[in-house]
Amino acid sequence: MNKEIAVIFDMDGVICHTNPYHSLAFREFFSTRSLAPTDEEFAQHMFGKSNSYILSHFLKRKIEGEELLQLEQEKEGLFRKIYEPHVEPIDGLVQFINDLKNNGAKIGVATSAPYANLELILSKVPIRETLGSIMASEDVKKHKPDPEVYLTSAKNLGVSPNRCIVFEDSFSGISAALNAGMKVVGVLTSHTKEELPPCDHYIHDYKGLSYDTISKLITN
Repeated sequence: MNKEIAVIFDMDGVICHTNPYHSLAFREFFSTRSLAPTDEEFAQHMFGKSNSYILSHFLKRKIEGEELLQLEQEKEGLFRKIYEPHVEPIDGLVQFINDLKNNGAKIGVATSAPYANLELILSKVPIRETLGSIMASEDVKKHKPDPEVYLTSAKNLGVSPNRCIVFEDSFSGISAALNAGMKVVGVLTSHTKEELPPCDHYIHDYKGLSYDTISKLITN
């Protein structure tokens, strides 16, 4: 582990505004099962949560094993079909990531979403070549708020956890980063400050954000 800085991004709500499309996909998925969750229920029990949790919560029984894989494939397939024409990064993201790269920061993505979703976004948002670590749901045994995905990302990037800055938008994701001992920037695309654990910094988008600004969160 060295003295470099690593910046690790969640995906949904952090790289792209995907959450409205996840909501649409889940609404279609649940409507075929005569279920109609409210916006409040989605905000509390969907954003930042694993599919295992979401499906188990709304279907009111433990969803695991082969059934989980089948239902997840169905729902995520709906999401990709709905979202594919609309993929667009949050304002300023690509410029910010390029600035991080040009200043020597290590960069990673750590999402609770499946690889297929990440591949869709990376096929349209030009950041893949900057990434030193890519982790999706298939790469972990314990999902956020467990810190596994962030601790493993730090190891992949060769940077100590206390020199990592995580960009997250959900309660469970921010909790995972804090549990990993990392600095956290709250991305206010899905929730307000009051709905999230305390972060070191907050943004609504990446316009005007730079390596110089964000590196100050790490004290040498």
